[in-house]
Amino acid sequence: MTFSTDLEESIKDADAVFIAVGTPPDEDGSADLKYVLGVAREIGKSLDHYIVVVTKSTVPVGTSAKVKSAILEELEKRGVNIPFDVASNPEFLKEGSAVDDFLKPDRIVIGTESENAQKVMSRLYKPFLLNGHPIIFMDILSSEMTKYAANSMLATKISFINDIANLCEIVGADVDSVRKGIGSDVRIGYKFIYPGTGYGGSCFPKDVQALVRTADENGYSLDILKAVEAVNYRQKTVLFSKIYRHFNGDLKGKRFAIWGLAFKPKTDDMREAPSLVIIDKLLEAGASVIAYDPVAMQEAQRILGEKIDYAKDEYEVCIDADALVLVTEWSEFRSPNFRVLKKLLKNKLIFDGRNIYDPIEMAEQGFSYYAIGRKPVIV
Repeated sequence: MTFSTDLEESIKDADAVFIAVGTPPDEDGSADLKYVLGVAREIGKSLDHYIVVVTKSTVPVGTSAKVKSAILEELEKRGVNIPFDVASNPEFLKEGSAVDDFLKPDRIVIGTESENAQKVMSRLYKPFLLNGHPIIFMDILSSEMTKYAANSMLATKISFINDIANLCEIVGADVDSVRKGIGSDVRIGYKFIYPGTGYGGSCFPKDVQALVRTADENGYSLDILKAVEAVNYRQKTVLFSKIYRHFNGDLKGKRFAIWGLAFKPKTDDMREAPSLVIIDKLLEAGASVIAYDPVAMQEAQRILGEKIDYAKDEYEVCIDADALVLVTEWSEFRSPNFRVLKKLLKNKLIFDGRNIYDPIEMAEQGFSYYAIGRKPVIV
């Protein structure tokens, strides 16, 4: 493996070149392709032999055709006719476990439009074929759609269980029992049906928006995904609403300790993180906030600056706080010393946005406890 900032030099002897740049959401929710197409044009300026150009970035359906056109335009400017193929190879890596996901993939999806391209990609992924990992070849448009459809399906499961959790609370059911009941059905499964404060990160919000936008541009309304977005936005405010009601709408002068800032454990990513919505609402209501996250403190300071205070560990953050608000389910927070928490907190009060504690144990420990989709424990 070698590293370089010289694209022309890098592709001299390459059989395939992967485009793996960011595709941030544009103002209208569509994916911004300027980086992808910028790389495509640079490839066109440097291409001197047959190569397979592979889009690895998450891109809307039809992007590979735009990549091909951008390369062809540059070749025409040079007055040369060099053969090449495009392919689509969407990634399905999860933040926090990317290396493991790469080495042990659920599936490898590859979209091609020629036999030559398929041969090159088959040779590239031969070690995975030998290990028995499923490689699924398809046309390019279907490959591009697969990535967005997969992430949108997972986002749908999250919004569904969050909606059910809110209803459970209203009717007196326990969403954890409901989750176990439906998850045992192999057609549903347990993954992505854990209630919480909504999804965030760099993938689900952006990809759902981009797919909705693609449908709108083609005269079709993806009503389910529009509802998924609406539910997710509302879910990010649910924990604040519980806090607001508990204190009878008077949060002025109150201090809240936040456990977890990243959108999920094992990452410092705070893009679209529920913690940001919760913190903003607490500040708007006149409260002060002090926060701790095992990894995301530097990123939080970059985003939030001096709006909030920051603690060195999970116990310092609780000193003289009116309540503890758990937003991200880091393993460090799963088994805290509740006796220490009782001494540090001004009130024995926990708002659990990830349902990681047992309500019965919370009652035994003497804590008032609010979770998602469960009856509150008031001590």
